[in-house]
Amino acid sequence: MATGGAGSAAAESADDLVRWAAFCCVLVPVVLVGYGTSLGGAAGTALGLAAVTAACRVLLRRAERGLRAEAGRPRSRRSQGGRKSRRS
Repeated sequence: MATGGAGSAAAESADDLVRWAAFCCVLVPVVLVGYGTSLGGAAGTALGLAAVTAACRVLLRRAERGLRAEAGRPRSRRSQGGRKSRRS
């Protein structure tokens, strides 16, 4: 396992999330068939879950890259980027 701080912890939790989603892509159709759903319906459900899992994985990877890029910036530039604050 990598020891890179909060960024690596987020990456590990994203990997865990994708693993659980892939497991559910297999488990849900098995349960559906067990409860009497047709094989076609279970296969359609599996394809839908796989598509959602793939889309979420892409979005998680993009967010991780953004966090890494944000962490690489100097702190002073990060604090200047948002809304302007009022000064008393």
